[in-house]
Amino acid sequence: MQIHQLIEYNLDTMLETQRTTMNSTRYIIHADMDAFFAAVEQKDNPALLSKPVLVGGKPESRGVVASCSYEARYYGIHSAMPMATAVRKCPDAIIMPPRFDRYSAVSKDIMQILESFTPWIQPIALDEAFLDITETVSKTNTPLNIAKKIKESITQKTGLNISIGIGTTKSIAKIASGLGKPDGLVLVQNGQEAEFLKPLSVRYLPGIGPKTSLKLNSLGIETLGQLADKSIEWGTQVFGKKGPDFILMSRGIDGNEVVINEATKSISIERTFPQNVSDPNELFIQLSDICINLGMKLDQQGLKGRTVSLKLRLENFKTFTRSKTHSTVIWEPTNIYSIAITLLHKELRPGRLFRLIGVTISNFELNRQSTLFN
Repeated sequence: MQIHQLIEYNLDTMLETQRTTMNSTRYIIHADMDAFFAAVEQKDNPALLSKPVLVGGKPESRGVVASCSYEARYYGIHSAMPMATAVRKCPDAIIMPPRFDRYSAVSKDIMQILESFTPWIQPIALDEAFLDITETVSKTNTPLNIAKKIKESITQKTGLNISIGIGTTKSIAKIASGLGKPDGLVLVQNGQEAEFLKPLSVRYLPGIGPKTSLKLNSLGIETLGQLADKSIEWGTQVFGKKGPDFILMSRGIDGNEVVINEATKSISIERTFPQNVSDPNELFIQLSDICINLGMKLDQQGLKGRTVSLKLRLENFKTFTRSKTHSTVIWEPTNIYSIAITLLHKELRPGRLFRLIGVTISNFELNRQSTLFN
């Protein structure tokens, strides 16, 4: 290790030690905008207010729902749903094409507001971030007061609503913000984590998707309280290396820190199907949604990449990757999708069953023109 690297490491270590010793209780905020894309469309066009709004691709082009207003969610519509299905559920829904430049501009305002409260911020997407406000908290500036100020500032600046969860861990904060939607503010006090989690369904725990939730239900575990009663050894036997994390988080224990300035070499999103998929249309829908989310992540982090990699796993668990390096940098979802679907077409065979599909972007350069974090 070179001398300057050692000095930087020591300074970082001293700063982190100072943060944890100044206040033995961590205070983490999970801030998540409500129906972000759809809410921006309604804010920019008042004629859309109180109406079911869907943001995404056209039904006839196998588009997917990138975001939907709460009026649309009343009909059972949700993000990543095929647009054709959404329209069948709500024929009167208004479909708006995504305007990523506009969403990024609004996101910049939101992130600047969040950064004004603490430098310890970890953006997750255009509309979502974790904040460690431990240093900011005082007797006169409580976590609840800070959260209220954040909500007021964002609403005043953007005219949009945000839901906030506050807890002593990232997972508690994220669960809390979800329970409070829309326009919610939920505080889980130190020492109340287990009581807060106990009655909740296991599906609320970050990392537990529909498939894992069904597996737990089949084992007689419906709530996080029931999961918390299981041993670490049991978790390992049932879920492998992720098992201990599930058990500990269900007890309110989560050592994951809010990470800032983390070097990124690649960004990827994968989807494991509950059942093997052979229908090309279903694969196209999933791929489209993955590329939309990848594009948002790239813009949020101010990155452009040259290499697009498609990951596929077959029914026999054979896994392989196909990649293409573009002559110029890309970051927009349409460009990512164009390359990824070309790679996918080459792997389609009659009767071929897929268990997983994923896309990775790598070979980055900094996007100086990004609307975020310049």
